[in-house]
Amino acid sequence: MQPEPLISVVTPVYDATADVLGECIDSVRAQRYGNWQLCLVDDCSPSPHVWPQLAEAMLSDPRIFARRREVNGGIVAASNDAIAMAQGEIVVFLDHDDMLHPWALQRVADTFAEYSDVDYVYTDEDLIDPDGHRFSPFYKPDWSPERFRNQMYCCHLSAVRRDLGDRLGWLRDGFDGAQDWDLILRVTEEARRIVHIPEVLYHWRMVPSSVLSGDDVKPYAYEAAARALRGQCERLGIDAEVIELERRGHFRTKRKVIGEPLVSIVIPTRGSRGTVWGAERVLVTEAVRSVVERSTWRNFELLIVADSSTPLDVLADLVDLARERVRIIDYDKPFDFSDKCNLGALHARGEFLLFLNDDTEVIDADWLESLVGLGQEASAGAVGAELLFEDGRIQHVGHLALGGNPGHLMFGRSPDADANRLALWLDREVSGVTAACMLVRREVFDEVGGFSLDFPGNYNDVDLCHKIRAAGYRIVVTPHARLHHFESLTRDPQVITSELTKLQERWWPELNRDPYYNPNYGSMYDGYPEPLTYPPG
Repeated sequence: MQPEPLISVVTPVYDATADVLGECIDSVRAQRYGNWQLCLVDDCSPSPHVWPQLAEAMLSDPRIFARRREVNGGIVAASNDAIAMAQGEIVVFLDHDDMLHPWALQRVADTFAEYSDVDYVYTDEDLIDPDGHRFSPFYKPDWSPERFRNQMYCCHLSAVRRDLGDRLGWLRDGFDGAQDWDLILRVTEEARRIVHIPEVLYHWRMVPSSVLSGDDVKPYAYEAAARALRGQCERLGIDAEVIELERRGHFRTKRKVIGEPLVSIVIPTRGSRGTVWGAERVLVTEAVRSVVERSTWRNFELLIVADSSTPLDVLADLVDLARERVRIIDYDKPFDFSDKCNLGALHARGEFLLFLNDDTEVIDADWLESLVGLGQEASAGAVGAELLFEDGRIQHVGHLALGGNPGHLMFGRSPDADANRLALWLDREVSGVTAACMLVRREVFDEVGGFSLDFPGNYNDVDLCHKIRAAGYRIVVTPHARLHHFESLTRDPQVITSELTKLQERWWPELNRDPYYNPNYGSMYDGYPEPLTYPPG
């Protein structure tokens, strides 16, 4: 039986009220896991009760250690002093006004014991209102580096292997307010394994001094966060501009496109007509018009894979619109979306392939720059856009794999919704993206064998994305490349059962555990505030 590791909980303290500080300390005392050490540092609090309260706690339990700074040094200095007191091989961070769930340290210890190479562990969290009520659980994805470059989503609870933190120098001066984000950016760059525990094990209290209380609180924290993000870009060689979003503390790491790569846009079509915003249109004509007239990225070609039945006047209009950029590829076989996309890719000359439905329309002029900027990174296998219905609601912001049946995340929501702590505002990893607008590097497409002909009508993009992820690549979706997708909310997708069966036979484990969709969503979770996966007892 493996020995239980010592876990050091580090807590910088500054002027916390007696009741809140007491609850914080008591939440550590109440841990079901016994091999812990609580390291408390009073950062020269002006309130007279703070140091006597810490001293009393230290006398009451030999596992509690406390010291008092003679001058106020800020959260970085106080935290590093607490870490210097720590003797454990695992360091856990706890703010002086927050609380741990009784099973928190046990679950952390179990995770470090299960994986000998784990260096960083984080859990889900919720909030505590001024009346002490828990609310707003944050069910996080598994490790999502793209999202983390735009939002400090890991935050609480964070546990770091001591050896790695020592090597990195723990918290750095100049990052007060975002010191934890800066640290975890550096930790995750070096970590051998990162594990997410999908349980609410940390309770974050809303107080007037917390960034949760409003955008005007701790403005220096947002400036420090931007510096931390720019620092990671420099360390990783990411050529990007760090832009703070309208909601403070949330960012966009906007990539700069390297060189002028050719993008081959593959559009399968049969020249269908439809009614959009009350007017009839030839769908592919308006899709191509939007690409040609609105796109600021000009190095692209259009490969129109057209059924033989496509009206000749439609093809003539496309040539008139796109001139030398367009090539028409005749397709004289029964409908097969996968085969048509593969045929277009075969004729493409570009470094990037962009598969685009003919019932789309570009919204953002720099959509191609946004997709290519993310797609040019070696770790990125595919990039998807935010697709909106005719009425502006979300049609697609990534695939969801749950219960063996793939679907669309956030389907039908407003793109401005703050669901899942503003996930819709952020570039982030997903399990897959739709081929209605999917950018893939040519070398990746060839490596995984393109679209499978086992899926002529449905799930071809789901299968392709699983192949890309199985090959070790990330799949990213961005809200900064938006298009309309004029797919009816009430349309019958005419899913062929045999295609779903094939997909499930091929990818059953992956279709039942989406790393970017927390298992606490959906299923039978209706008993909050008790987490779904708490151990019994």
